[in-house]
Amino acid sequence: MSLKYAVLAALLEGEASGYELSKAFDVSLANFWPATPQQLYRELERLAQDGLVQARTVQQERRPNKRMFTLTEAGRTELGAFAAEPPKRPTAIRDELLIKIQAMDGGDTGVTRALIEERRGWAQGKLDRYRRVQDRLLDGRTEDEYLREADRIGPYLTLVAGIAFEEENLRWCERVLAVLRQRVALG
Repeated sequence: MSLKYAVLAALLEGEASGYELSKAFDVSLANFWPATPQQLYRELERLAQDGLVQARTVQQERRPNKRMFTLTEAGRTELGAFAAEPPKRPTAIRDELLIKIQAMDGGDTGVTRALIEERRGWAQGKLDRYRRVQDRLLDGRTEDEYLREADRIGPYLTLVAGIAFEEENLRWCERVLAVLRQRVALG
C-alpha cells in the first residue's frame, strides 16, 4: 500500500493543510502508517495532479500563504475501491530491534537491556499520547456510546489497534527485561 491511501483517508476528516495533515498523522495514523512531513507534501502534490484532491490557496498576512486540501469525488471513489479490496498480504513485522535480539549471544546483557528500556520508553510515550487522543475522542462518553453515536468510527478503531500494539510492546519489553535479570542472577 502506498502513502496515497493513508492521505486520502486522513482527508475524510475534512479540509486540511499539509501542516495539519502532518499533525494528524502524528496522533492518529502514525500508529500504523508513519510518514514524514516531506513525504506528505510530495504525496499531496501527486494527489492534486491526479485529481484525487483539490487544493486552494489561503492568503495570510503575517505568514506565508498556505494550501488547503480536500478530497474530490474521484478521491472518495478511489479510496472506497481501495477499502473494499482485501489486503494483498498479511502484516509482517519488520523491526531492527528484533534482529538485534535474535543476534544476542547471551554475553553482555547490559547493551540489550538498554535497547529494551529505550523501546519500553518509546512504547509508553506513544501509549500515553494515544490515550490522550482516546480521551479527547470519547469526550466523557463510554466507548459503547461513542461507537453508537459517532459519525465515523474508523479513526477510533485504528486508535484502539495502536493502543493494543503499544500495550503488547510494553508487555514484551517487561518479559525480556525479566529474562535478562534472571540470566544475570544465575551468573
